[in-house]
Amino acid sequence: MASTYNSFNLHTTAEKFYIEACDDGVGDVLAIDRVSTEMTLTVRKDVPPSAVTRPICGIMGTIRLVAGVYLIVITKKKKVGDLLGHAVWKASDFDIISYKKTVLHLTDNQMQDNKVFLSMLNSVLNTDGFYFATDYDLTHTLQRLSNTSPEFQEMTLLERADQRFVWNGHLLREFMAQPELHRFVFPVIHGFIAMRSCCINGKIFDWNLISRRSCFRAGVRYYVRGIDSEGHAANFVETEQIIQYNGAKASFIQTRGSIPFYWSQRPNLKYKPKPQISKSINHLDGFQRHFDSQIITYGKQVILNLVNQKGSEKPLEQAFAKMVGSLGNGMIKYIAFDFHKECSRMRWHRLQILVDTVAELQDEFGYFLVDSDGSVQMQQDGTFRSNCMDCLDRTNVIQSLLARRSLQSQLERMAVLHVGQRIEEQADFEKIYKNAWADNANACAKQYAGTGALKTDFTRTGKRTQWGLLMDGWNSMIRYYKNNFSDGFRQDSIDLFLGNYAVEEADMNTPLHEPKDWKFLTLPIIMVVAFSMCIICLLMAGDTWTETLAYVLFWGSASVVTGGVILFNGRDFVDAPRLVQKEKMD
Repeated sequence: MASTYNSFNLHTTAEKFYIEACDDGVGDVLAIDRVSTEMTLTVRKDVPPSAVTRPICGIMGTIRLVAGVYLIVITKKKKVGDLLGHAVWKASDFDIISYKKTVLHLTDNQMQDNKVFLSMLNSVLNTDGFYFATDYDLTHTLQRLSNTSPEFQEMTLLERADQRFVWNGHLLREFMAQPELHRFVFPVIHGFIAMRSCCINGKIFDWNLISRRSCFRAGVRYYVRGIDSEGHAANFVETEQIIQYNGAKASFIQTRGSIPFYWSQRPNLKYKPKPQISKSINHLDGFQRHFDSQIITYGKQVILNLVNQKGSEKPLEQAFAKMVGSLGNGMIKYIAFDFHKECSRMRWHRLQILVDTVAELQDEFGYFLVDSDGSVQMQQDGTFRSNCMDCLDRTNVIQSLLARRSLQSQLERMAVLHVGQRIEEQADFEKIYKNAWADNANACAKQYAGTGALKTDFTRTGKRTQWGLLMDGWNSMIRYYKNNFSDGFRQDSIDLFLGNYAVEEADMNTPLHEPKDWKFLTLPIIMVVAFSMCIICLLMAGDTWTETLAYVLFWGSASVVTGGVILFNGRDFVDAPRLVQKEKMD
């Protein structure tokens, strides 16, 4: 495999960017013309002495905004650990640099739009969870990497990467077209990685957890649900647990993803908007595409549907079960488990019911195992595809339990655990394991819902606590605010970053200028004025109590009625995306 360069210097002049590879014995320099945007290879002696120089950690790619093309570079990185002897890095800081030396050619409106687009890019880049390696393919699982051809092994990281998980794929499109530049760039994944050195019975092994978020149908909670016409599911995450001991290595894969048919749950100021299943689209076509690709990639599928089997979530569960039945595919098994009902009144021990139910299937699927000689001892033949409504909180709890069960078998097989020993009895390792899975939940939740995960007290401690319930309430309130009043901007940011929306240079008419409906400005003002007058009338009583009561009733009724009208027209008052055509749902 052709690895990429590890470190760089960025030399900037008025005409060009020079990106110098600083690896030992390397003299390659990438020259980018700031006017023509042409990219060519050159050498160190061609860099003018007058250039302003600074070190950078890597290139995310390029993107075109209203003011022209911008170069996005990684300016800081932090080492997460080593995977099979390869360093894994977390990108922690970025810089967005304009090719143009000035924006004086833009109108005031264009300058404002460009500023908004830049803030959108920063919004995505500031969302924690970008990882990369310069000499290892983080986009593929151990099992996929072991089942490759010699031709695949010779490819560059960019050519061989699983495009589902390359979050800078759109930014690197210009580099993809020029193979000679591939050593200057690498795929960046988004999600979560934990790498820990652990010890049980005096035996030291490496335990790793990698969650890869798909960049297909990516977005935020409520604005991105279900699947698209290609069968890509919202909030799809592939999670791989890897252990290395004494030259042997094992891996266990699970996936999560939104309920895979056409449904929506648009924010409308209500705490929990009612899910809507489309009545005008053929669900089975996209549903089949989704599972065909899952079976090709992962083998047999066991669906663990953790949604409520009553209330507003019930129709989704029924539709899911019906579609699996209609598909009639023997490679797919459907299991519904009403998480909230089973675990109500703090009965979290009942999760063992589900674990026991799928135990035989999990043993049948197995896991990927390579011995110290490098020979494959076992392949994972199937995958658990878990989901709740958001594929976050309930899903992560179940995945951590199934991963522990697989780990128990792997450590026994490698003779790290003695016969009869349980992982749960290894206090030091259990703390590492639970905290990492809770951190994984928080990372995935922040990236999709905008806050940390719920129910992480159970993941961290193995039991539900009153403090955990209180924190869940706090996070739920923050989610409500973000989902209604800031997620439109977040969705636009992701669509811009991933190339779902393309900006035309010097565009005079971007969607950012769509006027707000009159109700958006008028009704909240009326409600605030009416409510204020009601309070004033209570504090400043009239000549008689009947007069005071009349004023209070009038202004109180006005504020209540106006509030009701606002709630009825809730969708007009939330922060909705502007850059991509909204999906039409019946």
